[in-house]
Amino acid sequence: MSSPEIPFRCGMIAIVGRPNVGKSTLMNALVGQKISITSRKAQTTRHRITGIRTEAGAQFIFIDTPGFQTQHATALNRSLNRAVTSTLSSVDVVLFVVEAGRFGPDDEKVLKLLPANAVVFLIANKIDRVGDKGDLLPFVDEVSQVREFNEIIPMSAKRPEDIQHLLTTLMPHLPEGEPIYGEDDLTDRSERFLAAEILREKVFRWTGDELPYTSTVLIEKFEQEGRLRRIFATILVDRDGHKAMVIGQKGAKLKQINTDARLDMEKLFDGPIYLEVFVKVKSGWADNEAGLRAYGYE
Repeated sequence: MSSPEIPFRCGMIAIVGRPNVGKSTLMNALVGQKISITSRKAQTTRHRITGIRTEAGAQFIFIDTPGFQTQHATALNRSLNRAVTSTLSSVDVVLFVVEAGRFGPDDEKVLKLLPANAVVFLIANKIDRVGDKGDLLPFVDEVSQVREFNEIIPMSAKRPEDIQHLLTTLMPHLPEGEPIYGEDDLTDRSERFLAAEILREKVFRWTGDELPYTSTVLIEKFEQEGRLRRIFATILVDRDGHKAMVIGQKGAKLKQINTDARLDMEKLFDGPIYLEVFVKVKSGWADNEAGLRAYGYE
């Protein structure tokens, strides 16, 4: 992959920040494929998701972490925070993502979690939303008072040229070494896991702020016959009222969730999908440590 004169590099890069700063959008742009779900709703990402990008001289292994939770002391939130802190101890570079022009107490809490000796890039994301670019300099000065960064990169995850600039800047910070994953690998997650994540994204998209974050998706059965995948899934909610929100009038909302999820799955898996979705009530699931582990949370 690399020339004899230029050694190949391979390293792990954590993407961290408070909820809703665009971490999953950045991850998808860096990998070049949608593998991490996005939503305006906080706590969308709940698992460590690995995304892989292999170029001529390097393999970038990105880890999208849940946004660090500063409210709601439930078992689910403790699980999300453990996923963040355990990731930080085993990576080569940390991308600390904030919204350009905004640095609040929740951002500062995440920043203080980062190991003192870590290589940290400050990613001032969503720069396309900043009206007066002159405001960025005092903003960067403010954040730099809290910690010294190896690189400061104002950018928009939606601009391909900004993504390429970030990759170019990252490469020299990765250790020399052979690739860990295959050249065409995009993620280490299974199709079953990705199917659950896609369906969960659609639940969030179509229920908006009505449905509390205490909902999740279980894949009951995942079968493949040739190119056809048959997927049977359950949306788990906390109360009967939440079930009604997901189903909608005459089942219209659940039908829309199902259709959108199926289309995204067909695109990602490159084949036809049969998807059947049920909604079940399980009260208190998000505050049960043993139950969380059964549902795939760490």
